[in-house]
Amino acid sequence: MSDTASRNPTWAAQMLADALLRTVAGTTATLRVAGTNTNTDQSQIGLVATTFAEVPVSPVVMRKLRPSWQEGGQSKWELLVSATGIQAQVNALDLASAESLFAMTLAVTVAGQDYLIESIAANEAVGQVYLYRLLVREAGLEAV
Repeated sequence: MSDTASRNPTWAAQMLADALLRTVAGTTATLRVAGTNTNTDQSQIGLVATTFAEVPVSPVVMRKLRPSWQEGGQSKWELLVSATGIQAQVNALDLASAESLFAMTLAVTVAGQDYLIESIAANEAVGQVYLYRLLVREAGLEAV
């Protein structure tokens, strides 16, 4: 059994980040991930259809980054995602790490709008990740 009291420095940052994300109108994001196919000859030549899954993650908060005007450029957003929400899905999908979950992610849906992940950063305190920051852009016609 783990000590999740706020006095425990390992969990304090995660609990604070979760509380802050919920307080500032945190919502749920859905990660569209590619399902894992068995490594068979049929799947390698495309006879087995790729499966997709919708993985909900919460709490998340989205904010628009300062615009840097470029001809034909798209708006960029920062998606702040709770590390505990990501860890819960990593455990549920029986994955090795959060990085493997993000590697499987094809698109992120927030409030009905699809976004593509451009980069991922993790914030840490006392050696424990408490927040993931995803730089995303609006998905155009090239999205799934």
